[in-house]
Amino acid sequence: MSHTNEGDLVRARRRKHETVLASGGYPTRFERSDMAAALHDRYQRLEAGTETRDVVRVAGRLMLHRSFGRLQFGTIRDGSGTIQLVVDVSTAGAGVTGLFTDLDLGDWVGATGTIMTTKRGELSVRVTEVVLLQKALRPLPEKWHGLTDVETRSRQRYLDLMTNDEARHVAETRIRVTAELRRQFESRGFVEVETPVLLQQATGATARPFQTHHNALDLTMYLRIATELFLKRLVVGGMERVYELGRIFRNEGIDSTHNPEFTMLEAYQAFADYVDIMELVEGVIAAVAQAATGATLISYRGQEIDLAPRYRRATVAELVSEVVGEPVDLDTDPGYLLDFAVAHDLEVDDTWSTAGILYEVYEEMVEPSIVAPTFATHPPIEVSPLSRRNPDDPRLADRFELVIAGAEYANAFSELTDPDDQRSRFDDQALARVAGDEEAHPVDEDYLEALEYGLPPTGGLGIGVDRLVMLLADQPHIREVILFPTMRPVQ
Repeated sequence: MSHTNEGDLVRARRRKHETVLASGGYPTRFERSDMAAALHDRYQRLEAGTETRDVVRVAGRLMLHRSFGRLQFGTIRDGSGTIQLVVDVSTAGAGVTGLFTDLDLGDWVGATGTIMTTKRGELSVRVTEVVLLQKALRPLPEKWHGLTDVETRSRQRYLDLMTNDEARHVAETRIRVTAELRRQFESRGFVEVETPVLLQQATGATARPFQTHHNALDLTMYLRIATELFLKRLVVGGMERVYELGRIFRNEGIDSTHNPEFTMLEAYQAFADYVDIMELVEGVIAAVAQAATGATLISYRGQEIDLAPRYRRATVAELVSEVVGEPVDLDTDPGYLLDFAVAHDLEVDDTWSTAGILYEVYEEMVEPSIVAPTFATHPPIEVSPLSRRNPDDPRLADRFELVIAGAEYANAFSELTDPDDQRSRFDDQALARVAGDEEAHPVDEDYLEALEYGLPPTGGLGIGVDRLVMLLADQPHIREVILFPTMRPVQ
């Protein structure tokens, strides 16, 4: 459609809009008796060609409009689905017919009439009264193809939702996922809490924060990069099972699995360790899959994945050994691992420790190759600054990542409860910051003081909600599962 033609359509719609305003304007409300989906459910056994005396009042956006002389058909979409309107001049009268004829696609319409089925068996409302609830001043995207441009769909999600069934399916899947996550944690005795978004220090994760300024206090402040340290303060305070499902902000790049603003569920359980959290995660993920898709066996990007427990458990060293072709661990000669990494084009150098090279091989070669749900356990302590050390090998962390289809979906560990050990690790992170690592932790003195009052044995967990929705809705890019993703400015 050319810009000129679209401009003509907008001007024609505006003239109609001005006529409505001149005659008293639009109604402020409409008393709807039924949603489309409920009507289809109630009358699913109504035979073709049946007329009833059941009066209903429906409302929605006009998505289709066809005229056959004295007989017109329209389809309206409400929040549950679509229903057909039938306007017959012999039963609706000239006034209603004329008003219906003057409607445009996209208009919000209310209609009163009786339930019927057409000769083809389509459930419909035989209209006796119609009211224009709001004129759409702009035409919808071309009806036969919907909205296909990815940029436009992401920037103007309202158009995407209007015209694409898939967009509505993804949005509904996300709603079911977040609702079931809350049900699962609350059924296990967790309570949902809220922690600060604006902080004087951004701690709890290795990530670069967004920075802002509080004028009244003349303070530099940061958007949170994690909720972890505040939630653990609550466990110190005696709230033994807490979780928060909320927005996290990290000043990082945008790709298929990363958006600077995303949703994370973090949970902390007193008197539990990482093994207890594994069992919790298996149960929660399976239940969420069932609620969102109706099954635990799903299809993601052409691969069948079974999300029913029990998931594979393997250490990071064991998983790397499978790729290398022989056993490797933290006692392996770093030169041997370095040669292997260089041979596979990984960005490493000879100043790295065995632990650093081992974990780089895991992240770059192992994780992307995992399909079935797998708990990758016991990474090096260097990459786990908030995790408890493994009692059998203090160089390792009692921690796991849940990997599915080549991506991390959950990260959990037995929490570090020793304030002196935590201070030492914060100090190491502070040195890294001084050396230029903007993602390293600052020292959080208030959290260290809280730890000195005693954090009981605690298992902690983070679940990437957006990635989980991607998995369950079979979407390849994170922007498809965030209603309003971060976008580059229009040039």
